[in-house]
Amino acid sequence: MDPYLEAAKLWPDFHQHLVAMLYQTLLPGLADRYRARVQTRHYVHEVALFTSVTYDQHREPYIEIRSRSSGKLVTLLDVVSPGNRTNEIGRRCYLTTRSEAQHEGANLVEIDLVLSGRPAVEYDFALPADAAFVVTVTRAAQPDRPEFYPIGLDKSLPRFRLPLADDHQDTLVDLQTIFVRAFEQGSFREKVDYSVDPSAPICDESYEWLHDLLKQSGLR
Repeated sequence: MDPYLEAAKLWPDFHQHLVAMLYQTLLPGLADRYRARVQTRHYVHEVALFTSVTYDQHREPYIEIRSRSSGKLVTLLDVVSPGNRTNEIGRRCYLTTRSEAQHEGANLVEIDLVLSGRPAVEYDFALPADAAFVVTVTRAAQPDRPEFYPIGLDKSLPRFRLPLADDHQDTLVDLQTIFVRAFEQGSFREKVDYSVDPSAPICDESYEWLHDLLKQSGLR
């Protein structure tokens, strides 16, 4: 994962590309039994300036996988945005999407690649100290036993199992491959200014690793 993508001017575009690539990757394996759709969550965040107020429009895509025969929501695949972690309106909207899916008895897959703010998924235990990001899979049949895929900033994104209907085998999702494709498709290497520090909060140890990596890559 690239922490520079968390910048306000980059994240919405990256979010769209990542969800689109997830959708394109999953769709061939779902066509016979399921309908997959990219939906959009919309909210407005009020920002107070010195002498005025501005309104930030947020549109956040997520994926619904429904039974082709019954229309029932089988799995919700959602990507956490900085707004879901840093402002209450964004957090409430994200949690509402999750609650509605739970009410329908759906599986949940939540991909959190954000460093700023408060995690959208709260845990009853501490994640590993080097876990910058996490993928959480909550199966409808076992809501109290979520599966966690913690990710260090210096590690590749994981492969995780995406659950479908109870009588259907999980789909294996290679998140690192999908991230690389989304990054390249969106031409983000040309959009990011690696000569400055990222706006996302990074601990000292991870910052040293990132600085060394950028120097070795000729980006600093």
